Amino acid sequence: MDGNHVDSDDEQADEEGADLQFYVLYLTRFAEGFGFITLLTLLPNYINQLDPQGTTVLGISISAGFIIGMYTTGFTLAQTVAVVPMAWAGDRFDKRTVLLGVLGLGAAVYALFPLVDSSVSFIFIRALQGVAATGAGLMTLSLVGQLATVDTRAQRIGRANAARFLASIFGSLSAGWLLDQFGFSPIFAIIVVLMTVAWVGVYGRLDPDPTRITGFPFSDLAVNRRILTMTSFRAQYAFAVTIVRTWVPIYAGTEVASGGLGVVGIAVAVTVTAEKATNMLGQLFTGRLSDTYGRALFVFAGGGAYGLVAIAIPFADSIGSAVGTAMTLPVLGTLPAAYLPLVALSGLLGVADSFREPASMALFADEGQDNGGVASSFGIRELVWRPGSVLGPLIAGWLMVEVSMASVFYVGGAFALTGVGAFFAILFATHGRNALTAW
Repeated sequence: MDGNHVDSDDEQADEEGADLQFYVLYLTRFAEGFGFITLLTLLPNYINQLDPQGTTVLGISISAGFIIGMYTTGFTLAQTVAVVPMAWAGDRFDKRTVLLGVLGLGAAVYALFPLVDSSVSFIFIRALQGVAATGAGLMTLSLVGQLATVDTRAQRIGRANAARFLASIFGSLSAGWLLDQFGFSPIFAIIVVLMTVAWVGVYGRLDPDPTRITGFPFSDLAVNRRILTMTSFRAQYAFAVTIVRTWVPIYAGTEVASGGLGVVGIAVAVTVTAEKATNMLGQLFTGRLSDTYGRALFVFAGGGAYGLVAIAIPFADSIGSAVGTAMTLPVLGTLPAAYLPLVALSGLLGVADSFREPASMALFADEGQDNGGVASSFGIRELVWRPGSVLGPLIAGWLMVEVSMASVFYVGGAFALTGVGAFFAILFATHGRNALTAW
C-alpha cells in the first residue's frame, strides 16, 4: 500500500512538472505574440513620426514608398533568413538554450525601440525583431511538439496557439490606448517585462533538451512523403490566409468609393478581433479532437471551410440588406448593412482555421519527432508559407484596383479550395477510401 502510494505521488509530481513546462512555453508564446502585434499596431504611428519622405542613405534619397514597405519587409526578410539556421541550431543543440538566447535578444530589441530616431534605425531594429520572433516561435512550437505525446500533441499545440491569439487580442486593442495615454516608452517597458518573465520561467522551470541531431535534417525532411503532401496544401493555403486575413479589415475600413464599407477604426478592429477570438477559443478544443479523430480530416475540413467562408464575404451586403442590419451603434458609429455579416463571417474564418491549424502543426511535429528534427520540420513549414505571404498581398492589391474588391475574396477562397483539393487527391491516391482517416 505504502509503496503504491509513493509511486502514485511520484507520478502525480511528474505530471505536474510536465504541465508546468507547457505553461512556461504558453507564457513564452504569449510574450512573443504580444510584442509582434503591438509593433504591427503601432506601424502607422512610426510612419507619421519618422517621416520616410526624407530618408537618405549615403547621400542618396530613397523613395518614401520603398521605405514604408521596408518597415514590414525588413522584418519578413530577416525572418526568412533566420529560419534555416535557427531550426538547425534547435535540432543540433539544446532547444532550451537557443530559446533563452532569442528571448534575451527579444528583450534587448524591444528595449531599443524607444531610442529609434530614423527610418534606417527602425528598419534595422525591426530586422532584429524578426530574428528574435522567428527563433522564439520555432523553439516554443518545437518544444511543445517534442514534450507532448502523439495522443496529446495537437491539443498542446492548440493551447500554445491560443495563448498567442490572446496576446494578439490584448496587444491590438491596448496598444493605441497606451500610446495615447503614456507614449511609446511604457509600451515597450511592458513588452520587455513580459519577455524577461518568460526568460526567467524558461530558465527556472524548463528541463534541458537532451536530443541532439547531427547532420542537416532539412535534406531528409524536405523529401519526406507526408511533409511533401502537407506542403502541397500549405503552399496554396498561405495565399488564401494572407489575402483574406489582410483584406477583411481593408474591406471594412476602405472608403465606399474604393469598394469598402468606410467604417471607423474601432469598428475595423472589431472585425479583426472576431477572427482572432474565435480562432483562440476554437483551438482550446479542436486540437484535442484532431488527436482523437485524425489530423488529416481536420486539415481538410478546416481548409475547405475557410475557402467557402472567404468566398461568401462579398455577399455580406446582400445578407445584411435582406436581414436589415444597417444601424447606428455607440462607439462604432453608423454601420452599413454589410458590416455585422462581415463580423460574423470573420468569426467563422477563425472557427474554420482553428480546426486546421493545430492539426497541421501536429502533423509536422509528428514527422520531425519520428524522423530526427522537430525544429527543422517546423522550419520547412515556415519556409513553405513565405511565397504566399509575400506574393498574396501583391496579387490582392492588383485585383482590388483593377478588378473589384469582391474578386480578392473569390481568389483567396479559391486558393484554399485548390489547396485542400490537392491534399485530398494525394491522400486518396495513396490511401483510397481511408484518405482522410489514415493520418
